[in-house]
Order: sequence, then C-alpha cells, then structure tokens
Amino acid sequence: MHGDPMMWVAGIRALYLQALHPRAVRGVMENSDFRRDAWGRLMRTANFVGTTTYGTTEAAERAGARIRKIHSMLRATDPGTGERYGVDEPDLLLWVHCAEIDSYLHVVRRSGFPLTDAQADRYIAEHRVSGRLVGLDPAAVPGDQEEMAAYFEKVRPQLAAGADAHAVDDFLLSPPTHPLLIPARAALWRRVARLAYASLPPYAHELYGRPAPRPAVVTRRLRATGTLLRCVPARLRWQLPPKHILRAMARLGPDTRPAPYKVGR
Repeated sequence: MHGDPMMWVAGIRALYLQALHPRAVRGVMENSDFRRDAWGRLMRTANFVGTTTYGTTEAAERAGARIRKIHSMLRATDPGTGERYGVDEPDLLLWVHCAEIDSYLHVVRRSGFPLTDAQADRYIAEHRVSGRLVGLDPAAVPGDQEEMAAYFEKVRPQLAAGADAHAVDDFLLSPPTHPLLIPARAALWRRVARLAYASLPPYAHELYGRPAPRPAVVTRRLRATGTLLRCVPARLRWQLPPKHILRAMARLGPDTRPAPYKVGR
C-alpha cells in the first residue's frame, strides 16, 4: 500500500489533521524549520516511513532510536497555559501516529486501492510496530478500525484550529517556491492540497472554517486522481526519492516487487 502514489495526498491530509492538536502543532512550530525547509522535512518523514516499510529490521530500529533521541531533547510551550512540556509525551506521539495512519488508510482506500475491512484492520495492527519505534507502548495504540474510530471520538474535544493550525493551512496551500515555479504551484500543488483538505472528516472542516465539496464529489475526485497517478509506470514512480522500494528489490532480488495484486496472499 505504501507504494501507491496516493500516499502523497494522504501525507498532506495527515499534516492538516495533525495541526488540529494545539500542543502537537506547537511542538512543530517551536522545533521545526518546515517553512524554510519544507522539502527536507517531507523527505525525512518519507524516509522514516520508507525505512520502516521496506528496510531491514535493523534499519527500522536505528531509525526509531534516532527519532526517540531527537524527540527526547525537544520541548515546547502550551499555547493556552504557558506550560513547558516535552514533545515526546505519549498523548502527543499517539495523536501524530493515529492521524498519520488513519490518513494513509483513508485516502488510499477511498481512491480505489483494494483493501477489505479485514486487511485494513491488519494494516492498523501492523503499525503498532511503528508506534513502538517512536516511543509508544504498542498496547496503547489502536489495533483495528473500531479502536481507531473510538480514539478519534475520545480526542475530538481537545482539537482546535488556532493560529498555528491556520499557519499550517496557509503554508500547505502556498508553500515557498522559486518564482519560476509559482505557476506550477498554483496549477498542481494547490489542487493536491485542496484534495487532501477535502478528504478530512467533517469536524476538521468545521474547525478550520473552510467548507469542502460534498463527500461523493470528494470520493470521485480521489478516485479520478488515483486512477490517473496509477497509470504512471511503477518503475518510473519508484525513481522518485527516497527510492526505498528499489533498494529493497536490489536487496531481496529482482523477482521481489510490491504490487496491489499481492494483497491478501
């Protein structure tokens, strides 16, 4: 599933969703240079996901240890109370994890990737491992769709679209770019960002204060985008950085390749 091109749209949805937790997004604002190094931050996230998906166990453990060490040194200030807190608080790590995994699963399935409910549950359960790698107790991480839905219902009262969330929204719609690329940003990137935003749950639209098309319209657009992107040959798509799939194929042999038809085997 992580080899599907709609994962890029899903990643942007995850950022929109994660920004709705005031303490989580404050940690990003105070400890990240994402405004100046958006591509670098995106690649670091993609590199971690790629390593835990396609790398060796040893590489995944090293990546997790590196993230835990970095997080242990970072602190932020609660925007409401002024309290100083560590960005590696379990509640914050769990929010970031769930917003990410839910976004991946939601966008890719809604865009036409074939997963049964049982396979979706298995996907969520498998990501208890990635939760452990960033410092979470796997037993505290949702293990299926029902548990994930219950988690979001529980955390919703804590969510809000404050100044930090709106700063993320503005950034995602118009990230800094070279003047020559501004037309491409308007024609391509903004459409992708708007589609990612539209795929958020209704309560997120209400918090941000920006409407979205009707759910049926969003689903049609997701399916059309997924169909178009999947027409690009996989070998060409896999050339994009960070190239974890190609490295895994080189390590495991040329007959090894991720493909939707293998789902369920």
